[in-house]
Amino acid sequence: RVIDLNEKNYKHALKKYDMLCLLFHEPVSSDRVSQKQFQMTEMVLELAAQVLEPRSIGFGMVDSKKDAKLAKKLGLVEEGSLYVFKEERLIEFDGELATDVLVEFLLDLLEDPVEVINSKLELQAFDQIDDEIKLIGYFKGEDSEHYKAFEEAAEHFQPYVKFFATFDKGVAKKLGLKMNEVDFYEPFMDEPVHIPDKPYTEEELVEFVKEHKRATLRKLRPEDMFETWEDDMEGIHIVAFAEEDDPDGFEFLEILKQVARDNTDNPDLSIVWIDPDHFPLLITYWEKTFKIDLFRPQIGIVNVTDADSVWMEIRDDDDLPTAEELEDWI
Repeated sequence: RVIDLNEKNYKHALKKYDMLCLLFHEPVSSDRVSQKQFQMTEMVLELAAQVLEPRSIGFGMVDSKKDAKLAKKLGLVEEGSLYVFKEERLIEFDGELATDVLVEFLLDLLEDPVEVINSKLELQAFDQIDDEIKLIGYFKGEDSEHYKAFEEAAEHFQPYVKFFATFDKGVAKKLGLKMNEVDFYEPFMDEPVHIPDKPYTEEELVEFVKEHKRATLRKLRPEDMFETWEDDMEGIHIVAFAEEDDPDGFEFLEILKQVARDNTDNPDLSIVWIDPDHFPLLITYWEKTFKIDLFRPQIGIVNVTDADSVWMEIRDDDDLPTAEELEDWI
């Protein structure tokens, strides 16, 4: 099911599918390890292609040497990256190359860029999302030019940033939104930020989201883990490990949230929270690299180039640091 894309067949493939997912890879060398790795990557794509075939999602590969002309034409730049073509857009997948993660990402991408909220129950579901960036706007209707600008801005960030809208006066009142106003919610914060100077153009909304995308406390997610890791603060990351489903991990996470809320206006503070439960295959690697025990909460400062790190000494799970102690240590 995975097509070997070239200059002869690429136009047909782009027309045939609603979405086309391409792996841009370096030429495969003849040694066994490289061959095996490439086969495993191919298997991930084959399985995803099999699952998503009824959804009109196609998969292909582009060789950076053999198909260099085509790669340039399509705008493929980074070897080893996955690119998705949807209508006129090119979206880079920056997550873990696993079939389940890729399939979920592509299904999210198939959906409308803006989810409309028109009832109390839908509003409750919206309120439950607290671990990722979200925006919500109040508009007259789907034909409103301001809603269209909001929708076009959403396409720039889909599926990484969630955009919501309401056309319901009651829902808008509960959210404290005026007509054509948009609120920006940073992860784990109690109150949203009103985006100033409404109504907005598409460019103004895109600019605002880009400027505020690095949250004070952000969760490492399989679907964009590499993008998060590459967005370091002058070569370092503040990293916290905590299992949300574990009592000590939950308590530690609540302390981290408090630190984030107290420092939400500090552009120099951004903590990456990793729930080890979501990355079972990386636990041993992280423990070995950082020389820590991930069966208990941890926080440390990590150098992204050489993985050199220093970790806070938390002697006892029953005696976790306070928000103040944590802040002082950082």
